[in-house]
Amino acid sequence: MPASDNRTDRHDDNDHTIAGAEADEEAQLLYTEDFEFEDNVPPPARRSLKRGWFDRPRPVVPNQIKPLYPSLQEAPLLLLNRVLPRRNHKVGLLAGLLTVWVVIFVSLLTAQLPVKDAEGQDVVNLDCVDSLWRRKNECGLNGIDCRPFSNKTFAFRCPAKCLGVQLLNPRAVGPWEVNYQPLVVGSNPYRSDSFICGSAIHSGIISDGSGGCGRLSLTGREDSFSSTRHPIHGIESVPVDSYFPSSFTLAKDSAFKCPTDPRNKILFVSLVFTAALSIFLVSPWQFFILFIMIFAHVSFASDPPSASYRNITVLPDHISMFAKRLLPALFCAVVLYWTTVRRTIDGLRAQYEKTLLWLGGFWFGALSNYTFEWIPISRLNAHDIEQQPGAKLALAIILIVLIIIVFQQIYYFWKEGRLIRYLGIYGLFLLGIFVFLAIPGVSLRLHHYIIALLLLPGTSMQTRPSLLYQGILLGLFVNGVARWDFDSILQTADALRSDAKFDSLVPAILSSDVVFGASTTFSFEWKTPPVEMDGISATINDVERFRTFFGVNDENLPNFFEWHRSPELESPEYVRFAYIRGGRTLDYTKAGTLYQNGTFEMVSNPSEPEK
Repeated sequence: MPASDNRTDRHDDNDHTIAGAEADEEAQLLYTEDFEFEDNVPPPARRSLKRGWFDRPRPVVPNQIKPLYPSLQEAPLLLLNRVLPRRNHKVGLLAGLLTVWVVIFVSLLTAQLPVKDAEGQDVVNLDCVDSLWRRKNECGLNGIDCRPFSNKTFAFRCPAKCLGVQLLNPRAVGPWEVNYQPLVVGSNPYRSDSFICGSAIHSGIISDGSGGCGRLSLTGREDSFSSTRHPIHGIESVPVDSYFPSSFTLAKDSAFKCPTDPRNKILFVSLVFTAALSIFLVSPWQFFILFIMIFAHVSFASDPPSASYRNITVLPDHISMFAKRLLPALFCAVVLYWTTVRRTIDGLRAQYEKTLLWLGGFWFGALSNYTFEWIPISRLNAHDIEQQPGAKLALAIILIVLIIIVFQQIYYFWKEGRLIRYLGIYGLFLLGIFVFLAIPGVSLRLHHYIIALLLLPGTSMQTRPSLLYQGILLGLFVNGVARWDFDSILQTADALRSDAKFDSLVPAILSSDVVFGASTTFSFEWKTPPVEMDGISATINDVERFRTFFGVNDENLPNFFEWHRSPELESPEYVRFAYIRGGRTLDYTKAGTLYQNGTFEMVSNPSEPEK
């Protein structure tokens, strides 16, 4: 395997002499470069720069890690040189190890290939958030676009790690608005807007650790959806005491073999191979090999991109996304190598410390969907931080830790005489951020791959803290790009909102007349809408049942909403109203309740569903 030199097991003091001379030469180069920089600075500014913190130590010496137990940490390199003294032998061994890793990696990925059930039908691959009933009225009036509601069954397969996948914006469920939990309504049967994979975990059909398969059967209308007072298999479902037109049941299907999610096995294999390469490689070019291996792991195993809805196989989607994102990511990797990474790991012979701190940090950041899952910040934007419990405190703690780290890194840059240069770089970064904030019509969104790119230059030195920080930031960059692509730093309000509320005006209901007869008829009228609103929509039990538009010269279009309630119906019904603008339904009101006795009451949503 290639190393930076071909030294044998003979290890004398000449090596240390040569290394010391090289360090002195680099220090003198840095010292000279800084003098050239100061020569171009006016004398008054130069005098101020030499005061206090900006007055560099003399002589300037680059930070350099002195390995703990050097003989132990260099033992793998000496062993490799003894067994394979020639460079071409080392290259052959490296190629062989990478080939073995690729073969094992690909063989484990075959678990993502199509599977058929006992009847010869394709097993449908689902994502963690897939459901039968689509969000935000996408099922259309009376749910027409989400039919059929019953008499259909299919086998499905879920990935691992769906337990922690939660709603990131409030979702109306009967009288409640639920958020920051898996959307599971009922308890086998489940309401059709439930996450199927979350429901499968709740019912015990699959496990969170390895995913699994099951069979879903559409059962049509259910009059109520019960729940328990405590979480089952880690998921607490939401109860609703009223009907929904579509529901489903889940059951195990042992008639066909279901491959389990291979991500845990792939993680073990990737950890072993990357650790071996880190221990036996000393050349800084190892960065590119490890970068590609970890990028592939995130793309296919630990945090793969969402595949097309209800695909028969997800593997082609993952291959396509991997090919699309790897090339520009490698371009960034080249820039990061020459500006940052090479300074940190070049010449470092602390093999075990490098593996633990730098490679360990790399994996820690790349697996951020697991390692940072406990932090109550889902997305770094003002809307999420404002509404997510604990987010403000978590952000404050993170900022305090970052400030401590920044001052630590400033001290190391000062020791190397590079502080002024890097303060200038970060001054340009801040100037760019202020410019972005001033652009109208878009909002600044600091994705974690952008945060990594901004902070990585501050780790371009060879210290143990820099090894750890740089590894974590490289992992965050890989995770962000492999999972979410190069998402824009400037995004429109619609792109940032996703399925969140618009914070728009909601209709004011003036009256609700009741007429008793063969059925109880509720008639709703609303306050004169603002001129910018085009129409109004009404939902009953979260299904859109009415839609009309204002200012249309058509006498057949009503300016009120009538709802006929069967006298045999004992459960309450929950009604909401929203304006329509530009063909889009805006925010709905809080739930109003229609009772069996013919009364209607607009009530505020309780903070949490009662069990």
